[in-house]
Amino acid sequence: MKSTVDKLSGLSRKLNVEIPAAKVKQAFDRVYRALQKKANVKGFRQGKAPIATIKTIYGEQVNSDVVNELINNGYQAALEEHKIEPVGYPKVGFQPVVEDQNFSFTAEFEVRPEVHVKNYENLPVLKEKLEISESSISEILENIRTSQADTVTVFEDRPATIGDVAQVDFVGSVGGQPLPNSSAEGHELELGAKQFIEGFEEGVIGMKIGTSRTLNLKFPEGYHEASLSGAPVSFEVKLKGLKKKVLPELSDELAKKAGNFDSLDALKAQIRKEVEEGDAKRIAEEMKNRVVKALVEANPVEVPRLLVEQQKESLVEDFKGRMKQQGLNESEFSEYKAKWDKEFESSAVFMVKSTFLLDALAEMLKLRASKNEVEEKINEYAAQNKIEVARLQEFYNKPERRSRLAFQVTEEKVVNHLVSKAKITEVTKDKLPAEQDSPY
Repeated sequence: MKSTVDKLSGLSRKLNVEIPAAKVKQAFDRVYRALQKKANVKGFRQGKAPIATIKTIYGEQVNSDVVNELINNGYQAALEEHKIEPVGYPKVGFQPVVEDQNFSFTAEFEVRPEVHVKNYENLPVLKEKLEISESSISEILENIRTSQADTVTVFEDRPATIGDVAQVDFVGSVGGQPLPNSSAEGHELELGAKQFIEGFEEGVIGMKIGTSRTLNLKFPEGYHEASLSGAPVSFEVKLKGLKKKVLPELSDELAKKAGNFDSLDALKAQIRKEVEEGDAKRIAEEMKNRVVKALVEANPVEVPRLLVEQQKESLVEDFKGRMKQQGLNESEFSEYKAKWDKEFESSAVFMVKSTFLLDALAEMLKLRASKNEVEEKINEYAAQNKIEVARLQEFYNKPERRSRLAFQVTEEKVVNHLVSKAKITEVTKDKLPAEQDSPY
């Protein structure tokens, strides 16, 4: 067998393989004999039909089987000969096979890049300074007050305002005909909560108890019921009553009610601790992302187009799933996909590049995850999610899952090493560069 390799653009390669006529004939003979043993041919006992008859009946099938055998064997042999590691499946081209002639084929594919990481120490990285503002503590306290609020009836003669809970009767109609499932009596609607279509809550604001109003609105474009998308709709609304939320005072009593704290100061201290822990974790993760970006910028590497396309497709599918959960339709998804196409592309390129670089560093610095470290990670997940370790062990018994987990642990080790060697500058949040707009 003869084989040569042509270097095409970038990481693309083309294998040219020629298999001598003698090996082609041997392949034909093997396939014919295998067929002869199991063929049921009228007039002959099984396995006794002449080869000439087999050729007449199964010629086309034999040609296909021979081509597959010659290409599979020749392709693997050529890869081993030239020490090539392809990415993905090859694009194969060949001429019809003839039993007593040489057989040639070509295989085009991409190869893994040769990754040489030279710059990985003293990477310049910005880290956000941990600062807890009193406003963030106050905001959480206000949320607690709201969650503990009492709802009381409004007796004063006044119009409905944002924040009120309005008790309304309403009937919806489209084109003068009642609209199914669009009427209710005594429905409680928090004004400003955006629970109904746009304009409904705004139309109730300003009404007084006992008054009625006609609201002429439109269903939003892309409404979940396609027949109503963008359709005009009228609601006859009557305001039957009003309630308002009365927030409790910030006090030791509220602290006890909210979480059995001894005092308001104890509640504030716990809030501060949780905010600090959450922000510290966020800051650490963001810094790790920056150190990986710095690694990619400092070490240019060419990556296979196939892997970029696969990663991009994965990002798009994940985005599509999240949009579907938010109730967006196919048309809206197509618009978003087109809008964010460049961002999907750049993110995919970055992710593939970083994977190659981190993998190369893991090998170079001997930071591959050990079996014990993988087990520790499983135990950590079990504790975090309050799942029995045995159940998680069963989940990760599948080789591909355990392999992904091992690579995840390896990446964490490499990134932690990069952080330990990085040149870190701590700055306030307003001094950090603005993040690029992203669909996720």
